[in-house]
Amino acid sequence: MLRRDVFNIRGVILWLSLSRGLCDQIVYPIVGTLFVHELDTEYFQQQFPSVKNNYDVDSTDPIVYRANLEGFPDLPRWLRYTQRSPSHKAYFYGSPTDPGKQVIEVTATNRQTFETVQRKVIFIIRPSTVMQIPFQAEFLIRNLDVEELLPAEAQLDFQTPLQDVWESQKMTVLNITSALDKGGRVPLPLPGHKEGVYIKVGSDAPFSKCLQESQDVQTRKSCETGVLPAISCHEEFARQFHIDWCNVSLITYVEPTPVQPPLDGSGIMDDGSEFNPPSESLEETYYLTDYLLTLLLPLLIALLLCAILSYIMCCRREGIEKRDAETSVIQLVHQQSVFANTEELRHMADNRNVPRPLSTLPMFNVRTGERISPRQTSEDSARVPLILSQH
Repeated sequence: MLRRDVFNIRGVILWLSLSRGLCDQIVYPIVGTLFVHELDTEYFQQQFPSVKNNYDVDSTDPIVYRANLEGFPDLPRWLRYTQRSPSHKAYFYGSPTDPGKQVIEVTATNRQTFETVQRKVIFIIRPSTVMQIPFQAEFLIRNLDVEELLPAEAQLDFQTPLQDVWESQKMTVLNITSALDKGGRVPLPLPGHKEGVYIKVGSDAPFSKCLQESQDVQTRKSCETGVLPAISCHEEFARQFHIDWCNVSLITYVEPTPVQPPLDGSGIMDDGSEFNPPSESLEETYYLTDYLLTLLLPLLIALLLCAILSYIMCCRREGIEKRDAETSVIQLVHQQSVFANTEELRHMADNRNVPRPLSTLPMFNVRTGERISPRQTSEDSARVPLILSQH
């Protein structure tokens, strides 16, 4: 009996887990309002085959998620996903812009067993039932990351001092964005260094004096010089939230005044009436100045350049010829001097009475000084020794 009861209990658990796994998660965000959806780690943990086949094991393995819009590789523009590490919680958050239905595919991977499970989260975005909030303020909190402000408790902790500062009890969190998504820099991997998070809050009440101080000229000058501005309500947040008052944005939306459309008449003038055209007529435009600047000015510049070139080529010709003649005379004098020097050297060489060097003769005897021409010998030149006998 005990085994049968245990078997029945296991069957019920299996049926519940299968029925829960087959159902897609459906959420209902509202246009223009912050939406935060936390992925249920226990829900995905029970979908892995290793957990389904072993009901007595309570596993808490780290899980990594990957999400994308169905049929597309990424998420919609308004929707963001964050998870600090496999052991931390994962969130979908954002502010929808248009109503409709969007299906997000979530793939969970167990980092211990490397099993994967894919489920769908269906977003049915409903239109907003309230008018646009007229007064909106966006704050930059330096000492928090985005996932630390997504839980409802953290948002309530921020709204409590803000209600006293704004002097309004009715507030709505419109959007939360990481500072990295707005061009912020990744902090150093040191304790206490956070990325920062932007939070936008709206209310029907006008901005208080404290919030308007963040937009004063004196505050802006302090921010430009790198000095922290002195805000009267800074102490209300300093205990838990470090607000950067140099990055506070105040936005006021004013409903446009409806314009009355013009009344259409019958188009037929009454008898005896006179048509009076509008007194405001278009001013006459004269293009003579534009014509002169566009055509005549380049033409005058071209004529001036032609005149300067003609003067250089024609009127300055005498100077060029004179300079060329002087150059030719110099060259002729140089050539004549070279020729005269050459003739003088030749004349000096012919008047020398010095005998020719022995080395220049065809054959000679160093000891006797006898000069013998190779052509005068009758002997076979092949049998004549190169050096004559010294005996």
